[in-house]
Amino acid sequence: MSSNDAVEAVASAKTWEERVALIRKIPEQFGTAQHQAIYAAIATKVYVPNLAPDFGYVNWRDEYELGTVEGAYLLAHKLTEGFTLVDANDLARTIEAEPTTLRIFRLLLGFNPQEFAASTSLVAKKLDSEGLSLGRVKGIEGGSPVDPEAAVLCAEVVDLGMRGELFPPPLSPELRTKIQKPDTVSGWKSVREYAKTGVPLPTFLHQRHYGGAFRQLLDATSTKRGDIIEDAVESLFKSRGIPYVRTGSANQKEIAKRFGITIKPAPDFVVYSARDTLRALLECKGANDGGTARDKAARFRSLRTEANRLGGIPVFAVLAGLGWTRTADALGPVIGHTDGRTFTLPTLDEMLSVQPFPDLSN
Repeated sequence: MSSNDAVEAVASAKTWEERVALIRKIPEQFGTAQHQAIYAAIATKVYVPNLAPDFGYVNWRDEYELGTVEGAYLLAHKLTEGFTLVDANDLARTIEAEPTTLRIFRLLLGFNPQEFAASTSLVAKKLDSEGLSLGRVKGIEGGSPVDPEAAVLCAEVVDLGMRGELFPPPLSPELRTKIQKPDTVSGWKSVREYAKTGVPLPTFLHQRHYGGAFRQLLDATSTKRGDIIEDAVESLFKSRGIPYVRTGSANQKEIAKRFGITIKPAPDFVVYSARDTLRALLECKGANDGGTARDKAARFRSLRTEANRLGGIPVFAVLAGLGWTRTADALGPVIGHTDGRTFTLPTLDEMLSVQPFPDLSN
C-alpha cells in the first residue's frame, strides 16, 4: 500500500471507528520517516475542511452596548456645555452630579478601568488621600453615588491627563502618550471639535487600525472565549449521560488520586465508567495561528504517553481555530497521537460514535 492509498482509505472510511482503525495501522505499515507526511496529508484531506474560524465572533457584554456610552456622553456634553467647562472643578462637579460621565472622561484618556484606578492612586499621593479600587471605578461608571472627595480625585486624573501632565514626557521618540490620538491631540480643543462636527470615518477606522476592533471586549472575555470548546463538550456529555470530570485548578489533586493520573495539568476531561474505571482522556485546544497550534500539539504527545501508561486508553482532541490548518507539525501530529480521534465543533456529535462513548451514553 502506498502512502496515497493510506490517505484515501482514511478519507473514504464509512465510520469513525473504521477511520481510527486505519490510522492506528500507519505506524505498522510505514517507516517512521514517512509518518509526518502521511498524518499531514490525512489532516489536510479529512480534518481541515471541518475547522471553523472563530475570529468572526465575540462574547458580548451588555456594558459594551452603544447606549451605555451614548447616554453617559450626552450627560457629559450637557454638563460641560459642549466640553467647554472642563477645568478640574467643573469636571468634579460633573462627575459628582452624574457619576456615569466618568466613563466618557476615562475613554477620552484612552485608559481601561484598571489603568484609571491605578492613575487615581498616583494622584492620590499628591492629595494625601487614597486611590480608588478597580471595583469603585466600575461602580461609579455604573452610576453609583460618588462622594465629593472621590469626584475631585477622578477630576484631577482627567485634568492632568488631558493637559499631558499625568505622566512624565516619553523618554524615547518611539513612545507616545495616550492623548496623542486624533480626538485628544490638542487636548480639550480637539474634543470640542469632534463633539461639534463628528469623527470622520477615516479617523474612526484609523483607531481600529491600531486599537483593533473589539480589542478590549476580546481581552475582557478571554476566559469565557477560552471556555467555548470545553462548554460545548460538557453540554454534549451531559445531554448523553456520559460520566466525566471536567478538570480545573481546584480538582487536580482529586483527579490524580481518584484515577491515578500523573500528568500535570490533568487533561480537560476525564471520562470514566463504573467504579471509576478510566475510559478516555480528552483535551480541548483552540489556536488562531499556526505557531500557537504547533506549540499546543506537543501536549497531545504527553497525553498519549500518559494514556499508554494507564493501560492504553484512548486520547481525544477537540480543536478549534484556523491555526490548526498548519498540518505538518501541528494538526498532523495531533491526529497521530490520538489515532484520528480528533474532532472540531462542527463534528463534535460524531465523537459519540467512537468507543468508549457508545458504551457509556444513554
